[in-house]
Amino acid sequence: MSPRTLALPLLFSLLAGCAVGPDYVRPAPALPDRFMGEAALGQRSATANAELAAWWTGFGDAQLAGYVEQALKQNLDLAQAAARVAQARAGLGAANAALLPSGNLGAQAARAYQSVETPLGQVLNAQPGFDRYGSAYEANLGASWELDIFGGLRRGREAALADYQASEAGAAATRLAVAAQTADIYITLRGLQTRLDIARRQVATQQDLLAKIGLLQGKGLATELQLHQAEGALAQVRASVPALEAGEAAAMNALDVMLGTAPGAHRAELAASAAIPVAPGIGAAGSPAELLRRRPDLIAAERRLAASNARIGVAVAEYYPKLSLAGTVGSATSVASGNLFTGGASQAAALLGLRWRLFDFARIDAQIELAKGQDAELLAAYRLAALRATEDVENAFSALVKREEQAALLAQGEASLGRARGASFAAYQRGVVSLIEVLQADESMLRVADARAQAQTESARAAVGAFKALGGGWQAEPVRAAAIEPRRD
Repeated sequence: MSPRTLALPLLFSLLAGCAVGPDYVRPAPALPDRFMGEAALGQRSATANAELAAWWTGFGDAQLAGYVEQALKQNLDLAQAAARVAQARAGLGAANAALLPSGNLGAQAARAYQSVETPLGQVLNAQPGFDRYGSAYEANLGASWELDIFGGLRRGREAALADYQASEAGAAATRLAVAAQTADIYITLRGLQTRLDIARRQVATQQDLLAKIGLLQGKGLATELQLHQAEGALAQVRASVPALEAGEAAAMNALDVMLGTAPGAHRAELAASAAIPVAPGIGAAGSPAELLRRRPDLIAAERRLAASNARIGVAVAEYYPKLSLAGTVGSATSVASGNLFTGGASQAAALLGLRWRLFDFARIDAQIELAKGQDAELLAAYRLAALRATEDVENAFSALVKREEQAALLAQGEASLGRARGASFAAYQRGVVSLIEVLQADESMLRVADARAQAQTESARAAVGAFKALGGGWQAEPVRAAAIEPRRD
């Protein structure tokens, strides 16, 4: 085959800008048209719907919203995510630079002193006018460029771009996780403080009950069994207080760490009990298919899949020859520096390079199979992530609705027991029943109140989980959405 015949297809390939390897096609996981729990979610009697972009403000708790905003500015997980984005951006810059010519400037000066005691020095010294001193000066400007005829470098840039976009989405996922975890810890803390108040009231009630039974037992009107039962009940209630206090301290410490501060930094402002935040409505749940475009962890998984697809092309490009152009222009002299850059001192060189792994196809085959295997793994991971994201939403919706139902039923029970306690106290005032029955009614009412506080806490936490599962809370960042959209070269 003549050189001209060989050059034509190479030239056409270069002009067409083709790239070997498979072109990426975004997968479309099979997802339902709507969430099963959406109908039940719409029947909730929430005061107002929260916007997904800043859902934490929908809880109506200024302290919660303030802590979330503070965490989004100071959290150290976000600092790590930002550093990973910077690393990926540098990788993209290197991939872009690989497509462009590179240049270098070099210069050197040398000064030598020749010994006349060596055989060479003795011969040179015998020559008339021999100078034992020698100088050399050289300055060169060089350039090289790899011709990306078969697209291996472009596929590398495509992979680097997808990696960068994945890191951007990963940072957004970290932001969402930080907001959700901060809100979850705060809600858990308020729930523990509410339960602590109830537990301390239970302790007081049980102490009064034990005292009354002790008086009756001393008069022979109560049995020793009743006295020991009251003592055991008091010990059980007292034992719950240290456990709740330990949980309160751990929640405060965890919140401090989320805010990027040392444990104890916000303890004073968190010490006063406050009401458990009420879960807002969720008005823009969307469809499962919209999760693929909204949840940053799914976007990151899809971009990692795009990067692995591009790396198949990088591996396939090793089958083909690589051509490069290089050139050097400069000046060199071995006399006084004044002769540098004169016509007689000029020098130039040009090089057309060829590198072809012609007898290394077995290794290339292995590299391609490795790249394909990694791509298949990431495709399965992306499909699984989409299914699990849908599962997260369904579970969060179900937990939110059912916990609110539980809290409502317990509130009804607490109200009924409150009326029973009022009737018991009225009967006690008339002398119909003893104070023991009034205290027992108090204790029953407080047990239900504790269960209701737990249900309220869990319903608010389920709302946080629902907002997180829906991918809300990161769209407010400018540049994020635009940076994650896949580019078509």
